[in-house]
Amino acid sequence: MLTTSKAAISFEGFISKIRPLLSRVYAEEQINDLAPKLYDLTKAHLKAHAQEDLGKWDQDKILLITYGDSICSDNASPLQTLHQFLNTYLGETVTGVHILPFFPYSSDDGFAVIDFLAVNETLGNWADVEAIGRNFNLMFDLVANHVSSQSEWFQQFKQDQLPGRDYFISLPDDTPTSDVVRPRSSPLLTPVETTRGLQHVWTTFSADQVDLDYGNPDVFLEFVSIMLGYVEHGARYIRLDAVGFLWKSLGTCCIHLPETHTLIQTFREILQMVDPGIALITETNVPNRENLSYFGDRNEAHMIYNFSLPPLLLNALMQGRSDHLKTWMMSMPPAPIGCAYFNFTASHDGIGMRPTEGLLEEAEFETLIDTMRSFGAQISMRSKADGSESPYEINISLFDALQGTAQGPDQWQIERFLCSQTVMMSLEGIPAFYIHSLLATPNDTEKMQLTGHNRSINRHCWHKQQLDALLNDPESAQSIVLKELSRLIQIRRQQKAFHPNATQYTLHPENPALLAFWRQSIARDQSIFSIHNLSNQSHSLHLSALNLVNTDTWLDLISGEHFEDLHAVYQLKPYQSVWLTNRPYYNPENTPDQVDLEFLYQV
Repeated sequence: MLTTSKAAISFEGFISKIRPLLSRVYAEEQINDLAPKLYDLTKAHLKAHAQEDLGKWDQDKILLITYGDSICSDNASPLQTLHQFLNTYLGETVTGVHILPFFPYSSDDGFAVIDFLAVNETLGNWADVEAIGRNFNLMFDLVANHVSSQSEWFQQFKQDQLPGRDYFISLPDDTPTSDVVRPRSSPLLTPVETTRGLQHVWTTFSADQVDLDYGNPDVFLEFVSIMLGYVEHGARYIRLDAVGFLWKSLGTCCIHLPETHTLIQTFREILQMVDPGIALITETNVPNRENLSYFGDRNEAHMIYNFSLPPLLLNALMQGRSDHLKTWMMSMPPAPIGCAYFNFTASHDGIGMRPTEGLLEEAEFETLIDTMRSFGAQISMRSKADGSESPYEINISLFDALQGTAQGPDQWQIERFLCSQTVMMSLEGIPAFYIHSLLATPNDTEKMQLTGHNRSINRHCWHKQQLDALLNDPESAQSIVLKELSRLIQIRRQQKAFHPNATQYTLHPENPALLAFWRQSIARDQSIFSIHNLSNQSHSLHLSALNLVNTDTWLDLISGEHFEDLHAVYQLKPYQSVWLTNRPYYNPENTPDQVDLEFLYQV
């Protein structure tokens, strides 16, 4: 939490860190006005000699992604119900919770924020949020690119009143904007009636989400204030939503501009002086190389979303082969010191397809799209510079996306799904599980039809009584998946070789159906060979190909099986995963009961 003691850093010390950054974005006279305001805003919370915290995470950190009302009940607010669910089912499983925007909003399930510093009263209040924060590390969204058209700032814009009058971008309706990269197919400029007449405002995402003008330094100041408010309420992770679009400059693509990177660096520098233990994470659903740029020179995001992982892993399991996934893994540099990848396979949004650009061949891309459509998916499109449209994301619940392969549905849905999650939590980085992945939630087609929005298909709201009944039924998909994933997560949290920054090396088994990679702990005292059968057929694993040290005893952490003969051939069942280690950091007899895998293979 923030403190309110006397400033630990002088004005001169603060400005020496901030001015060089601000000078890349703002004019001298703007900085002279902005700098004292920034210092006055932060001075009571600054820490003396705040060194970079390189221990913000280890293998024990596991995050959950959820809406505040993903689980509801009749006798408590949604946030209280979520807290009860977390304590009952996930208290020993996850360590952090990303509560998706829980503020008053007008659209986009929270991402058109009306008031950044209030809690939506239909969900609960700040006391409910802070109560969750006493048991779990919290992640809040800083929706910094845009604001609801119903917000006070935008009402001020329409009435020609300060400060909102100067917070938005208004352009003539015939302004050339074809160079602007679009994540949607809606118009970039939205007409709005104001006291000054008809204005056309910049709206990257929708007419209800009006972009803010960071060319005005007061907008940046507002969001520093909001960010500090989130820290005050217990945030340990700050997620910069849609941050790649922050700075606009006509005649450019208006994404990933140098000014955007500089503003992120400034957010980070301020956080560093307030609390070095807080992590900044950027949400940039773009091709892989562009995404990697948000690490900067170890001076931007502490974490970046691994956006290429969900579509490539999904495609690998659809095709039953690992080649494209391996190509991507080998191209990924280790995260810089003090940084980490944020691994996920599903989220509140769809499965983004832009990160597959340059990685999937066109025919395979089309096969994936067609297969997902046959499994109930909707395909959201975006506008390209030439006026054409292309698939932007697949909207489907991941559990239903894995009901089959490119050949159609089959009997391996649960095993295939568990394999996808095991691959994800084995990779370099910090694992994050969408709540509907832990709960094996199917497509909510009814909600999608009710709202008219494709993304609603993967934003189901469980009633707690119904969910409890399913989780207490040992044969339900929800019970099987949650029990087994909880077991695997608890094993994973104890293994030093799964530290987010532990060494990762991609292996090359001759069989393309097998994905294999090696993790080694930072202290080099534990190795784990993470091996996964990505197909619906059994395949042989030749242990000799792994070059295991024959003086060590090797154990599969998942099954508990010991490997005595290092030249043996081991049969991997369809979608089976193996964590083969020479030094297990757990006692198999003291871990939760294993799911009956034989039962799974019979269903």
